[in-house]
Formats: sequence, structure tokens, C-alpha cells
Amino acid sequence: MKIDSLAEIKEQFPPLHNTNQTHRSRLSPLEKLGLLVTDHVGTMGFFFIILLWTILWLGWNIAAPQKLRFDPYPAFVLWLFISNLIQLHLLPLLMVGQNIQSKHAELRSDHDYQTNRKAEKEIETIILHLENQKELMNELLKRVENLEKKK
Repeated sequence: MKIDSLAEIKEQFPPLHNTNQTHRSRLSPLEKLGLLVTDHVGTMGFFFIILLWTILWLGWNIAAPQKLRFDPYPAFVLWLFISNLIQLHLLPLLMVGQNIQSKHAELRSDHDYQTNRKAEKEIETIILHLENQKELMNELLKRVENLEKKK
């Protein structure tokens, strides 16, 4: 069985690259925008901002003096309709962001696989070297024993 040297292993397995940098460098401006929206809209902070805004909007237009209401009934129903339209547009955008994140996860997974393959080959080589050293040591030990017997 042939034992690979470290140089041969390095030649067999090219150096690994930072998958995060590779992934970021391949993104188009629109994909970067999609990730930005996904990262910020998909947070509890954004949810609470929208919830607070909706409560204030509806509360003001229901409880404020008649002359100060800027969106009296039935206009706030229109606001709810518009918010549903916003949700309908955000959902596909969030899905696009998740697809991009999934591609990144696949890239990281492939990187992990390559790293594991290289490590496995290196470990196998180390074990083979140790086995050869053991055989050499046993052979040397036998020679020393034979020399001692002859004395």
C-alpha cells in the first residue's frame, strides 16, 4: 500500500477558501437587498414596530377628537387592506432571502465535506506511517534480540 506524503495530500486537496466570502462575492445587488430585508424584517423588533404603529394608527383614528383624525372610519379599513398588501409583497421577498441563505448553507456544507475528506486522508496517512514505524520498530527489536542471543 502506497503512503502519500504531505505534499501529495496538499496537491490532491487544494487549499480551502472562506465560504462566507465566496458566497458574499457571488451575490447580485438585488440579492443583497433581499438578504437585507430578510435579515431586518424577520426580527421581533420589526414585528413590534409594525404592531405599535398599527395600534397607534387605529387608536388615534378611533379615539382622537373628530377634527384631529386624519384617517377616520372607514379609512382605517383601507389601512388594514394596505397592510395585507404589504404582507403579500413581503412574503415572496422573505422567501427569496431564505433561498439565498439556503444556498449559503449548501456552500458551507460542501466546504465542511471537503475539509472532512482532507482530514480523513491526512489521518489515514498518519495511521499508515505509524503502522510502518511499528513494523520497523518490531524489526529493529528482533535484530537487537538476535544480537543479544548471539553474544
